[in-house]
Amino acid sequence: MTAVEAFRFLRRMRLDAVSIAAASALLVGCDLEWEKPDIAVPPPPKFREAKPVNATAIPRGPDFAAAFGSKELMQLVTQAVGENLDIAAAAARITQADAQARVASAALWPNISMQDIARTTRVPGTTTNVASAGSNITPASTATGSSQQTPLTGFRAREFGFFQLGLTASYEIDFWGKNEDASYAARLLANASRFNRDTVEISTISSVINAYFQVLTAQDRLRIAHNNVAIAERVFRAIQARFEVGVASALDVAQQESVLAQARATIPPLEQTLRQTKNQLAVLIGQTPESVDVKGGSLTKLTFPRVTPGLPSEVLLRRPDVAEAEARLASQEFSVLQARAAFFPSITLTGQYGVQSALLHNLLRPEAVAWQAAANLTQPIFDGFNIQGQYENQKGRYAELAALYRRQVLTALQEAENALIAVKEQAAALKAQGAAAAAAARALEVAEVRLQEGTIDIITLSTTQTTLFQAQDQLAVVRLTYFQAATSLYQALGGGWSPTTRDAEIAQANAAYEADKGIFP
Repeated sequence: MTAVEAFRFLRRMRLDAVSIAAASALLVGCDLEWEKPDIAVPPPPKFREAKPVNATAIPRGPDFAAAFGSKELMQLVTQAVGENLDIAAAAARITQADAQARVASAALWPNISMQDIARTTRVPGTTTNVASAGSNITPASTATGSSQQTPLTGFRAREFGFFQLGLTASYEIDFWGKNEDASYAARLLANASRFNRDTVEISTISSVINAYFQVLTAQDRLRIAHNNVAIAERVFRAIQARFEVGVASALDVAQQESVLAQARATIPPLEQTLRQTKNQLAVLIGQTPESVDVKGGSLTKLTFPRVTPGLPSEVLLRRPDVAEAEARLASQEFSVLQARAAFFPSITLTGQYGVQSALLHNLLRPEAVAWQAAANLTQPIFDGFNIQGQYENQKGRYAELAALYRRQVLTALQEAENALIAVKEQAAALKAQGAAAAAAARALEVAEVRLQEGTIDIITLSTTQTTLFQAQDQLAVVRLTYFQAATSLYQALGGGWSPTTRDAEIAQANAAYEADKGIFP
């Protein structure tokens, strides 16, 4: 068969396959109609907790950390982006997804391999020849000079040589797009892996910032605790002096001693929190706890960044986790199409070309050329409902991912609304708690004056001290919650991610798919 004849033969097969496909669904007895679940989630026109104004650009990573006014925080975030192990693991998953996209796309190309053979076979004569034991007799001399007839066997072993140099090729004609669908599905998963890495990075940055806030808060609370101990000691000395002159009772001394002990008892847990949070920060930046020294400072010295959310529709475009869910859903759609294409006939072309010879020195002669071409058509008829089960499984997986995509959209909107609520309400709580702490400080000043004058009872004094201690400590806790609300808003609005970032990630995935193919197309 000439090359032209082979081309015409394959062309006729392709035309015939179209008509075969029309009947294939009837043969397998499966309905190939697919009604996709509705994934539309129209975003609301505006946020309930924010005015509908254009969003300001949110800085990414270290730039956002710099907005708080701490160089140490910015350095920690920068180090986390480069050395955090969760981010490194997510980056490794990108490499895996890129490689899997190559693997899934391999069927789009011919498979060519070399098949070289050098073989020698010895066939025993006992299996190929039949001889009479007495048919061949030759004389033999004995020691006495007489002769006798010795039978000779008629069996003779034979050796065969076989040498081959050749190429073998195979290619599946992708009439129904099965292989192309598999390639698209894997490439979309490669996009999703990049979006996942961005999500992990934003989450890691938020964790570093919040942990740093906890360090500062622990330091603030320790300063407050030590100051409260100093106040309690001062009052205790005053009451002891009054007791010595008979103005105060032993009960008064014991009462104040209890207040002092309680103030001292608050210090060890705060020290524990401080040191353990520093260790947590070390792990977040990919270092051992012993190698990191976080100086910290005071949360009161940081500035609160101003962030405008914009519209809900804009937020959905700036969330990498929403983009990841969308990419996985789109990938699964191609997986469904791939499973559906499995019902149709599969046409595979195979060919072999090379030289063969029984003798090595004849291997490169023109007469040694050998070739073979074949076309195989496979049509599933009944396989125990395996293909149908695979198809239904892929459709069910699509329905699952569709629900997860819609949930991710709703979660994104919920997190944005909750973050806006937290910023607003924690700001009010911080203001109110600051006023409460200031009033408690003034009350203690008055109480100490009355203590010197002897016009206050010890219970009122103890209550005033306890109120101040609790109010100041709670103020530090509320301030922490307020700053953490800023981090939550940063994360809920996408952490500086944008459609531009999305396009850049897709471009990188496409470049990775096209790169490093060597001499191959």
